[in-house]
Amino acid sequence: MSLPKKSSFFNKPPRFWERRGPTSLILWPLSKIYGWVNQVLDLVNELNLERRKPAPVPIIIVGNIRVGGTGKTPIVIALAEQLARMGWKPGIISRGYGGNVSSTPRQVKSNSNPAEVGDEPVLIAKRTDNQFPIWVHPKRTLSIQPLLRYDPSVNVIISDDGLQHRSLLRWPAREGGRDIEFVVRDQRGEGNGFLLPAGPLRELASRERDATLMTGAITPSNHIDEYFLGRRAFTLSSQLGTPYQLNNSSNTQSLSSIADTFLPNKITAVAAIGNPQRFFDDLLKQGIAGKCIGLADHANYSPEFFSAINAECILITEKDAVKCTSIQDERIWVVPMSLEISNTLAEWLQSILQRPDPNQYTL
Repeated sequence: MSLPKKSSFFNKPPRFWERRGPTSLILWPLSKIYGWVNQVLDLVNELNLERRKPAPVPIIIVGNIRVGGTGKTPIVIALAEQLARMGWKPGIISRGYGGNVSSTPRQVKSNSNPAEVGDEPVLIAKRTDNQFPIWVHPKRTLSIQPLLRYDPSVNVIISDDGLQHRSLLRWPAREGGRDIEFVVRDQRGEGNGFLLPAGPLRELASRERDATLMTGAITPSNHIDEYFLGRRAFTLSSQLGTPYQLNNSSNTQSLSSIADTFLPNKITAVAAIGNPQRFFDDLLKQGIAGKCIGLADHANYSPEFFSAINAECILITEKDAVKCTSIQDERIWVVPMSLEISNTLAEWLQSILQRPDPNQYTL
């Protein structure tokens, strides 16, 4: 069986990233250089020699310091829906990773081609029934103006990733502003705690942030105190929804029914997300056992790939499903997943976003 093509080396993280050993220690000097280069770039960014102006509305960045996905997209969806319930008019920007985004910012709808605008923006549009304007561009700042021109009622923007996007100028809540930086952390934590390439981190665990969003039980490590010291954190509870058939979304079947109907050796779960193991673990908690195929994040699918799978039931994520619309295989079932925003987090968000715009007082 030929596997879908991987989009990059980092989608298959090396094992030495998870614990300190000979390989990571040999690469540690390169990590130090990587850290120094980033410090210089941060300093240049803080000087703002180009006189860049911040966005006219608050920016909420949902990102991670670890390479690879940590479950940001479901959080973006949950935040947008929660903000709408609170009376806000959110818009969403994204890099459109995995797509072939042109030099011009593009709007994303539920029927957009994931190969052009990325799978995650299309998933957001589908899950929210095009309720929120979504624009993509590799340079996220270039998406803000067209988004606001398209819908001037938008009064808060959520950025799917972008913590390391320096041109996205903001005044974070911790500095008295109303922009918010969320670091998403899953059960893998920070691995060995080293920066690239000796470890999985784009930035040190001691990075300043407004809050951490926890999306799974964290594996204890020697670096956990460094991470949480004096920082706000919220735990988000997730749950799997009722699976629906890929080529007939009105046909649903509960997870318990799938577990009762099919033998484990006739079930295969497939996931091309940042942390496929989390999807497999969630299925196991629901009594779904079977073969698991974890693929590179943003990998594409073909009918031949699924045809080669010897199973009576194939379970995939919603992120995978947006890339499988042309595949007609009755064995494929899509398992939705949703996150719940706690009242505590919602109230904290409201208190920050309601602050006066600090930028109007700057000279």
